[in-house]
Amino acid sequence: MTFQDLLNLYEEKKKKYGIEAYRHISELLIEAKEMHKSDWLKNPTPKKDHEQSWKGFKGNNLEKLIVHIIKDEVESLGLKIVKGSKLDRTKPQNLSEELSKVKRAVSVNYGEWGLHLPDADIIIYDPRILKVVAILSSKSTLRERIAETGYWKIKLSQDAVTKDIKVLFVTPDEDDTLAVKKPTKKGRAIVEVDTDGSYVMSETTVEESSKVKMFDKFITDLRLLINNGSVNKK
Repeated sequence: MTFQDLLNLYEEKKKKYGIEAYRHISELLIEAKEMHKSDWLKNPTPKKDHEQSWKGFKGNNLEKLIVHIIKDEVESLGLKIVKGSKLDRTKPQNLSEELSKVKRAVSVNYGEWGLHLPDADIIIYDPRILKVVAILSSKSTLRERIAETGYWKIKLSQDAVTKDIKVLFVTPDEDDTLAVKKPTKKGRAIVEVDTDGSYVMSETTVEESSKVKMFDKFITDLRLLINNGSVNKK
C-alpha cells in the first residue's frame, strides 16, 4: 500500500461526506489497515509483525494526509508548510537559505548545549518575513505524544525568539481522550494547560473549549492567529 492509495480513500470520503470528510479519518485508517495487511501478507517483513509495520506506515502517512488536507488553504493565507523531518534530516549545507532561516527560527536554545529542533511533524511559516507561525504534531491518539507536545510549548515559550510560536495538536482522537471536559482525562488536561490547542478529526463531536475544537475550526483559527496573534478564542 502507498500514500497514493490513502489519498484515494480520502477522496472517496470527500465525495461521500464533503466538508465533513475530516470526521471519517479513523474509518479511513481502518480500511487502509486492511489493504496494508493484504499487501504485507504477500511479502511479510522479516522480524517485524504486521502491527509494527502498520504503525510505522500509519504514523508517517497520517502526517502526510493532514498536510494534503490543509495545504491549499494554508497557502491561500500566504503561508507555507514544511515537514519537521525535512529540516531535521537534511544536512545544513543542503537546505535552502529560506529553510535554513526557518530552522533557526524554530530551534530551541539549550545554552551551552546548543540549538535543537523541537519534535514537530508540520511547521507553518510566513515566507515573507521567515517567521514560524505554528508547529503541529499529528498522532491518531493523544497518549502517543501529547506530553512531549506540552514540553515543547514550555521550552519555546521560554525564549524571546520562539515564544510566539503556537504549538498545536491534530488528531483523530481514536481513544476519545478529548471528547468530554469533565471528568477530564490526563491528555485533555495537558492540551488545556500546556499547549495552544488541539483540533479533532473524529465522528464524535467533542465538548469544545478555547483549546479543544473540531478540525473544521483550524483554518479559521490560523487566519485569526496571523491577524491578531491569538487562537484561543471560542
